[in-house]
Amino acid sequence: MAHTFRSLVEPNYRHWFAGALISNTGTWMQRTAQDWIVLTYLTNNNASALGITMALQMGPQLIMFPFAGAIADKFSKRKLLMVTQTLLGAVGLLLFVLVITDVIVLWHVYLTALALGILATLDNPSRQAFVSELVGEKLLPNAVSLNSASFNGARMIGPAVAGVLTALIGAGPVFLISGLGFAATLTVLIRLDQTRLHPSGRRGKGGILGGFKYLRRRPDVTIVLVVLFIVATFGFNFNIYTATMARIEFGKDASGFGLLNSVMAIGSVTGALASAKREKPRLRFIFGAAGGFGLAVGTASLIPNYYVFAASLMLVGFASLTMMTSANAYVQTTTPAHYRGRVMAIYAAVVMGGTPIGAPLAGWVADAYGPRMAMGVGAASGIIAFSVGLVWMIVSKNLRLSYDPKSRIRLHVSYLGRP
Repeated sequence: MAHTFRSLVEPNYRHWFAGALISNTGTWMQRTAQDWIVLTYLTNNNASALGITMALQMGPQLIMFPFAGAIADKFSKRKLLMVTQTLLGAVGLLLFVLVITDVIVLWHVYLTALALGILATLDNPSRQAFVSELVGEKLLPNAVSLNSASFNGARMIGPAVAGVLTALIGAGPVFLISGLGFAATLTVLIRLDQTRLHPSGRRGKGGILGGFKYLRRRPDVTIVLVVLFIVATFGFNFNIYTATMARIEFGKDASGFGLLNSVMAIGSVTGALASAKREKPRLRFIFGAAGGFGLAVGTASLIPNYYVFAASLMLVGFASLTMMTSANAYVQTTTPAHYRGRVMAIYAAVVMGGTPIGAPLAGWVADAYGPRMAMGVGAASGIIAFSVGLVWMIVSKNLRLSYDPKSRIRLHVSYLGRP
């Protein structure tokens, strides 16, 4: 167990982990309340409107990510994060005011979602790359995995609390709590021991396009990003799946919606902690988890009972976070620190920038053919991504499977012509 949490011995990271858990919980509460009022208060169960909201929130990644990555590599990540965290909290407080004064309309949510997307685009590469400055290169894989565990622990707590509060007293207090939650990370950033940081020391060449130029030399990282794009665009539309399944298929209220997100997060935390035990992330874990994700989503889409469906989401969460955490750790640990901001900006764009395509599509499929068919699209994305990764491993790595009677699963993986 101590091996799983080894990066917490670093005081700066320990404080960052605690602050991020609080602010991430507030973020998930805000997302849950935002999605619920769009679906039930501002529209009449319109999944397409929910898809547009998600697209606006994720869309800036497609346009701004080269600039965000260059900014992260050029300036102090700590100071950048202090600015973005403050503004993200302000958006939550604005939503609180709009709701309690009862003036909120759908275009308000669209605009605030766009603002959150712009700020998150600037925040993400700095926050991802800042982890290496907190712990150094040796502890980075473990810290990346614990970051995912923190994020998904918050995802487990936040939607459940938001669902109960929204059902009892409305969405306004949820937005207030989310806005104030960013103060936790801001406080940690102000009080960090800067003498214990591990700055990269130099900046990579190539300006805002430096990340792309670096990836031309890294086909392994490129194929990881391709696999992530397929699954993240067409598979990771969880809010649409859970909201429409809860409301349309099972007739549940906000607390029922929140429960689905929380149960899925249990699997996500388990997947992240399992990844934290590994010393080195491997490509086969990434591609295998993509296939597992496809199978898990496909199975869940067929389940007719609400509680069995909820339990099945643990497998969805486990597979998705095993893939995401392994991919994140692989990209970060194999990329030099002075390119990391720009490469992680591309990574964030791949993971979230496909939402303007996938979220409206998932919403349209859910409206036209039902939530189960929308989940079927997500399942197909995982199977296709696994197939792409497997073909690449066979062609580029000379991957071969052979029978091994001494192995527990009787299969032996080898790479012909390679150590």
